[in-house]
Amino acid sequence: MTSLPEPQQNLKIIEQLLEQLPAARPQLVVLPEACLCFGAGDKKQRSYAELYEPTAPLQGLQGRLAELARQHGIYLLVGTMPIIDDAKAEKFSAASLLFGPDGECLARYNKIHLFDVDVADNTKTYRESQWTEAGEQVVTVETEFGTLGLAVCYDVRFPELFRALRSKGAEIIALPSAFTKVTGNAHWHVLTRARAIEQQCYVVAGAQVGEHANGRETYGHALIIDAWGNVVSECDGATSPCLASTHVDLESLTSIRSNIPVAKHFARSKKVIHE
Repeated sequence: MTSLPEPQQNLKIIEQLLEQLPAARPQLVVLPEACLCFGAGDKKQRSYAELYEPTAPLQGLQGRLAELARQHGIYLLVGTMPIIDDAKAEKFSAASLLFGPDGECLARYNKIHLFDVDVADNTKTYRESQWTEAGEQVVTVETEFGTLGLAVCYDVRFPELFRALRSKGAEIIALPSAFTKVTGNAHWHVLTRARAIEQQCYVVAGAQVGEHANGRETYGHALIIDAWGNVVSECDGATSPCLASTHVDLESLTSIRSNIPVAKHFARSKKVIHE
C-alpha cells in the first residue's frame, strides 16, 4: 500500500484490495506497518489512537477491521495501528492486531524495536520513540494454517527476536513494514531472507511503497519467503497497491527442519556461548 494520512481513506483502499483476494481459505492477509495512517506525522497518529478492545463488540477502527475480517472470512493482520491502554497516555503502541475469520481479535503485538536512526533520504532523521512506546512481549498465536509469530519492520535487524519466535513454535512470521527507499534498496531482501533461512520459517512481509504525503519514500517489494529462503511471491517494483500471495506448504517446512535441525544444534552453541 501507499497509505495516506487519514484512516478512512486507507480503509477504502484496504476494502478494494480485499475484493481481489484469492478464493482459498483459510487465508492470512498481512497489511503494512502504519496501514491506517501514514504521512501525517507521529503526533497525528497519537490523535487517532484507540483504546485496545480485545473483546466484542468492537468499536471505531478496530470494529471496522474486525468486520472486514468477518466479511471475507480471513485472518487479517493490521500491520500496525496506534493503540493505547490509557486515554491519558502521551505515547501510543505501534500495535499489530490479528483478527480472525469471526471478527475476534486473536493477538496483539507491540513493536519492540523502534526506528530511531538517521538515513540519507528526504526525511533524514527518524525518531519513532518520540511518540511510540516500545513493546516488551514476544507474541505467537495458533491459527488454522500454523503457528504465527509477529514482528514489525525494524525488528528484522534483531535476529534474537526471530529466534525467540521460533522457540515459541512459529512456523510463519508476519513482518509488516515501511522500509525507507534507501535502506530497503540496500537491505530488505537480504534481511528478510536471512531471517527465514535462520529460523526455517515462512516470512510474510507486507510493505508500504512510494512517496507519501509527508515526503517520505518507502521501498515496497511486499514479499513472501519460504523456509528455504526462496522468494515465492513479490510485488516486484510495484508503486501502487497490489497483492503478493502463495500457498503455505508446512510439509516442506517440516522436511527442512528435519534435514537441517538448527533449533536442536542451537542448544549446543548457546551452551558454549554462556560458558
